[in-house]
Amino acid sequence: MGSRRGSHEECYSKEVGSFAMLRQLLCWNVLHKQRTSNGSLEEVSNTQHVIKMLNKTVSDLETKLAAARGVHESLNNDNPVSGNLKTINQPSRRKYFMVIGINTAFSSRKRRDSVRMTWMPQGENAKKLEEEKGIVIRFVIGHSSTSGGILDKAIEAEELMHRDFLRLDHVEGYMELSAKTKTYFSTAVALWDADFYVKVDDDVHVNLATLGMTLARHRMKPRVYIGCMKSGPVLARKGVRYHEPEYWKFGEVGNKYFRHATGQLYAISKDLATYISINQHVLHKYANEDVSLGSWFIGLDVEHVDDKRICCGTPPDCEWKAQAGNICVATFDWRCSGICRSVERIMEVHQRCGEDKNALWRASF
Repeated sequence: MGSRRGSHEECYSKEVGSFAMLRQLLCWNVLHKQRTSNGSLEEVSNTQHVIKMLNKTVSDLETKLAAARGVHESLNNDNPVSGNLKTINQPSRRKYFMVIGINTAFSSRKRRDSVRMTWMPQGENAKKLEEEKGIVIRFVIGHSSTSGGILDKAIEAEELMHRDFLRLDHVEGYMELSAKTKTYFSTAVALWDADFYVKVDDDVHVNLATLGMTLARHRMKPRVYIGCMKSGPVLARKGVRYHEPEYWKFGEVGNKYFRHATGQLYAISKDLATYISINQHVLHKYANEDVSLGSWFIGLDVEHVDDKRICCGTPPDCEWKAQAGNICVATFDWRCSGICRSVERIMEVHQRCGEDKNALWRASF
């Protein structure tokens, strides 16, 4: 009886509107069928699973409606949410598991090549990854302040060779990372219909199968924010790295930021990526990109998932964990905010801390 009562409570909500009514009607219908059965424990468990599935379905419908409204409003205001809206208007879009955007810069060609040589599948394997696993990986970059100049032409030539870039309608610059993050999520959610959207830096090592299995555990949650959560100091003094010009908003000098995922790698669910896309023009940008992202979710009903496997140290740390059967999702050096001298060292990290070469193809997400 306790399980039935718990399930019955799941049908009640403080929400208002047609979707809330639909959710309650569907839920009550399932519970009515349960009460007319013999009430076995298996049936109670099945009922609870069905209710969770119904909640996820209604949440997906709410997200699609919100996205459609956002696109409609953007078009009416002559202010599109991204540079490529035609994919949104297609009658049916392929469903993907996750989109991984590797944040990169014009000067990072060697870093990109080192990633291509280690954890990022290439050529036919990249196509196979998208088709069989639903995983899209792209280097994410905008354009230079002199659009069409030598820096942009170099990226265009690299794109012709590798076909692994996502170009953004964004002017590159270190102080513009928060704006780039908003544009990335807005563009990615417009181009690919995925369960998760991931951002990772180009000097971080990633184990794709482990990342996929980690995210898959949270697939049924509509609004989830996954990363290595931290709460660093708010730096008020000018001239220091990570100085926060708006330090006064966080209270007394010496206070810490709210909990947020470290910027080397984090993932958000589709609902949150859609929320960013719709509201990108009113979301505030702080000096640090990871702080900005965390601030956008304050006040929302979002589940924060703190997973320390997303912030492993380079060998011997990640190697010891791998030997113990606890393979890391992402590996980097805290003191460098990435793998120190990543171009020279990422192959060593890959060899000592990487998952089995067939793990990705054996994995089921």
